This record gives sequence, structure tokens and C-alpha cells, in this order.
Amino acid sequence: MRRRDFIGLVGAMAVAAPRAAIAQASRIFRVGTLTVGPPLPPDAGTGAMLLDGLKQRGFTLGQNLAYETRGAAGDVSQTPNLMQQLKAANVDVVVTVGYPSAAAAKASGVATVIATGSGDPVKTGLVTSLARPGGNVTGISDDAAALSTKRLGLLKELLPQMHKVAMLWNRDDLGMSQRYDASATAAQEIGVTVLPLGVREPDDFNEAFAAMDRNPPDAILMVTDALTLLNRKRVFDYAAEHRLPAIYEQDFMARGGGLMSYGADFHESFDRAAALTAKIFQGARPADLPFELPTRYVLVINLKTAKAMNLAVPPTFLALADEVIE
Repeated sequence: MRRRDFIGLVGAMAVAAPRAAIAQASRIFRVGTLTVGPPLPPDAGTGAMLLDGLKQRGFTLGQNLAYETRGAAGDVSQTPNLMQQLKAANVDVVVTVGYPSAAAAKASGVATVIATGSGDPVKTGLVTSLARPGGNVTGISDDAAALSTKRLGLLKELLPQMHKVAMLWNRDDLGMSQRYDASATAAQEIGVTVLPLGVREPDDFNEAFAAMDRNPPDAILMVTDALTLLNRKRVFDYAAEHRLPAIYEQDFMARGGGLMSYGADFHESFDRAAALTAKIFQGARPADLPFELPTRYVLVINLKTAKAMNLAVPPTFLALADEVIE
């Protein structure tokens, strides 16, 4: 290439680069969130965590970012319709909570980032593999078997004589049914009998409680999805009344009255979801973005609940907690 032509090419690139930057800055990127539970508000909870993560990566609400949120309030049948609303709003990426939301987002063809609650995305058919998702879905996953073993191990450490654990889960949620399977397998490996209490609707909790009355367990493990989440207070109350230690999957449940919880740190999960969303905004394809695993898990113990149940929590067990609620 002649020197004059080279100088002209460099000059043209110098002009084009700022124009590209200006075009990028002037564009409004659109992110949507879809949950089986309530919508994620932009100014609180996990919605705020997601938007803060995007802001740290150059996407600011009201400037170059727009936000749409939809939630089915427990009515799973509404998730496809809500996803179509997000698609009509021209979202570039949808961030999902729960397997039904992820499945609806995948079916729509919109770039999808799973933040939490989808179960094993390979076993549910959401992706081809964690390393190479191969479609329009990527996100955050976790090792259900390892987590189930850890949660049951915590119950066993608190209750060395535990022989039977009641497991509550939504049998209509494929992701959560697989999490139950992993928990049941983990229980068998440590010699604990499982009392399976699958529910499909709010009225089923009455039968679950009756089953525990007939066949009392030593403890409860509740698998979290929109259905169990919306009925958590009933489980808290039953566990307290019958002095049954219970472990939950998300930290706000222990803060809200449950005895203890062990699960991925939501701040980290939604920050990583924001990072994946930002990459898609910048041109990456979900198919090429490997699933990520949480690196931080949080144990929260509600000592106030334990005292109300007359449950003695050994100091050695309290020492394991990341947070103790007095």
C-alpha cells in the first residue's frame, strides 16, 4: 500500500471511530425482566441490583437504557403472554427468574439471560451445554446436587439425630422438580428418609401440612419457586408451631422469619446477569457466552426464630453463618 493511501485509510478510520462511538452512545438499549412471581421494580431488590450492575458497565436508566418488567404473580400460564409483551416492547435482552420464565423467553427468540431459579439448563433443554449454550439463552446456573448436599448437611449438623426430612417443591416446575430429585438423592446418601410433598397450587399446602401431621418429619427443606415463595409465610408458621427446623434457599426468607437459608448471593448473581446483558448489548451472542456458576453462597441463621422455637443453636454452628439475625 502506498504511503498516501495508508495515511488516507488511517484518517478515515479516525473519523469513523468517533461516529461509531456517538452512534453507540445515542442508542437506547432495552432490557426486560420476566418472573413467575411479581415484577422486579427498578428501585428495589433484585431489579435495582440488575440496573446498578448495568450502570457500572455504562448503561444508565433514563440515558441510554430503558427498562421493562413483567411478572405473572404466580400464574405460570401468563408467562408466554407477558413475554410477548416484552417482545412487542422491542427489548434487546430479557433477564429471567424461574424456569417457566426462561422457557417462555427462549421460545420467543429474544436474547435471554437467566439470573436465577431455572434448575439445570441442560437437563431442562434450555441449552445444549453450559460451555456452549448454542441458542438464545445464557445466564447463571448452579450445582443443584452440591447445594442440596450442603443444605442437608447443615440440617444434619444442627440436628445430628435427623432421620426424616420433608421436602416441599412445586411439582409442575420442571427446574424445581429436578432440584427436588437432587435433594432426594443427597438425602439418601446421608441416610435420611425423604417425605416428598409436591404441590401444584396454594390449596395443596393444606394437604402437605396434613401429611406432616400424619407422618411427622424431623425437619423441612423447601425448594423455592414462585408458588412456594408466595406461600412461604404459611410454611414459616407451620414450622414454628410444630418446632420443626427448616432450611430455605434464599437469604431473604431467613430474614423474613424462616430459621435459616443457604444459597447463592443474589447481589453476585444479578451483577453477573448484568455483565452478560452488557456483553449482548455490545454485540455478543448468547450462544457464545458460557453459563456462569455463582462463587459466593450465603448462610443466614435467624436466631430470633430459633429462640421462639426453643431450639438451641450451638455456637460452633452459629460460627458458620455469614449473617446471624438476633
